[in-house]
Order: sequence, then C-alpha cells, then structure tokens
Amino acid sequence: MSLLELKNLSFTYGVNTAFEKKAVNDVSLNIEKGEFIGIIGHTGSGKSTLIQMLNGLIRPTEGQVLLDGRDIWEKPKQIRKVRFRVGMVFQYPEYQLFEETVEKDIAYGPKNMGLDSDEIKKRVEDAARFTALKPELLKKSPFELSGGEKRRAAIAGVIAMDPEILILDEPTAGLDPKGRDVLLTQIAAYHKTKGNTVLLVSHSMEDISRIADKILVMDHGNKYAFDTVRNIFSKGEDIEKIGLQIPQITKIMIGLAKSGYKVSTDVYSVEQAVMEIMKLRKDSRVPAAAAKKEGKR
Repeated sequence: MSLLELKNLSFTYGVNTAFEKKAVNDVSLNIEKGEFIGIIGHTGSGKSTLIQMLNGLIRPTEGQVLLDGRDIWEKPKQIRKVRFRVGMVFQYPEYQLFEETVEKDIAYGPKNMGLDSDEIKKRVEDAARFTALKPELLKKSPFELSGGEKRRAAIAGVIAMDPEILILDEPTAGLDPKGRDVLLTQIAAYHKTKGNTVLLVSHSMEDISRIADKILVMDHGNKYAFDTVRNIFSKGEDIEKIGLQIPQITKIMIGLAKSGYKVSTDVYSVEQAVMEIMKLRKDSRVPAAAAKKEGKR
C-alpha cells in the first residue's frame, strides 16, 4: 500500500461564480514511503494548489488524498493530526519567523505537539544539525541571521516535528547560488539520513535532477508526466514544448544525437554526459551526419 495516494484529485477556485477556475484537474498517483519526489511546472500549472491539498490546508472539490489508505478528510475535526504527519514549508518561510530566538522558533511546532522538554530539546538540536545551523545561532534572534540562515531556520521548524512526509514549496527561491546549493545539499542529506518521504516543488530542472528519485510534471492543472528522473529527461524536447527548461547538459546531448552521434538523450548530469562521450571515443565508427560533412570538404 502506498504511503500517499492521490485519487482523481481536483480543485476549483470560485465554484459557481464568474471567477470559477480549475487549478488542479483529475490528478492520480501513488507515492511510496521514502521516495524523493520533485514537482515541477510553469507558473499557474497547479503545483502550489496540489501540495496544499496533500496536508489538508485546502479540501479537494473532487477526489481524495489517502494517507496510509485513509482519506485525510474522513474525520475533518482531526485534520490537524494530518498536518503533523505531512509537514509543509511554504515559499519564503523566513517571513513566518516570529519568536525571540531561533531555538524557540524551531521548538514551536514540537511544543504544540505536546512533547516533553527533553524530546523538544533533542528535536531542536537534530533539526538544527540537519539544516546546518551552528549551535551558537540558536540563541540569536532569527532576525539577526542572514537570508540563507533564516530560510534554514524556518525549514528546521518543520523538520523538528519529524513529519513522515516533508513538502517544500520552492525552498531555494530568492537565494544566491551558494545559499541554494547549501540548502539543497542539506535537504538531500536529511532525506538520506531520515528516510522520510520528501516532495520538493521547484522551477529548476537542474535542482530537481540532482536530488529527486521521481519527477511530477504539472501543466495547466494536469499531470503531464510522473516518472523516474531518467525517463522524464528522455522526453526532454517534449518537456520544453510545455514551457519548461531542461538542464543545459541534456540540451547538449539532444543536439549531439541530432547531429548523428549515438548518445543517450536521457542525460541530466555532467558525469553522465562524460560517460556517454567516452563511449563515443571507443567507437571508431563515424556518425552518418558527421561523415556527410567530411565528404563535402
């Protein structure tokens, strides 16, 4: 049985009004325990609406979200318990920091779960470690931190609740390249260590391809594709047609293939590209397109 199952999930804003708009349309998929899922799509593709239904922030107008096989809206009064199991980190979560110290901010969620002081202390320390926050920062005001440190402190507050499923909505938005790399590295390390399920929403195929197991591609509220990273990038040109940017290295490999070189196009990292090019060096045959060019000289 899947940990999280979406069954014919749809959401419409402004039902029965002049502003009615379907944001998510009939999405079905299964997510297994421990998977790292990347969710990608252009602005307005339904990504944010979709993830808000996964922990009960908004209720589907059609379909179901099943957690361990049970509809999360089966008992509406207990939806708060679902939110402890499915943690959500919104875009620019640092704007939600409010406590006197970083330590108190991270501890806020665990306190609301009714945990004892020893367990809260342990969770705060663990969450700070997962997000690479130095111990001395815990006693500081969150407003004294750098932009990247604030972002990691806010994420630590959700991690401290130890959700079975962690959802992050554009966690690297607005960060400089160094801050983005640090945060993605820490999220990947958290997933590897804890083995919890992670869903990460991003506009960047480059970021997603580095750490995800599977990718969900959304397009105008519909599930365009849901597959392994390699299989998604084997359809690189199709992905570009719906307005998404594939990694530059994938574009290069597609270009080589069009020129007649026998290389795989489901490549999304430099390491994979190097292996493909090394294979070419072992093959003495000249690609048809390249041979044709030589003949014209």
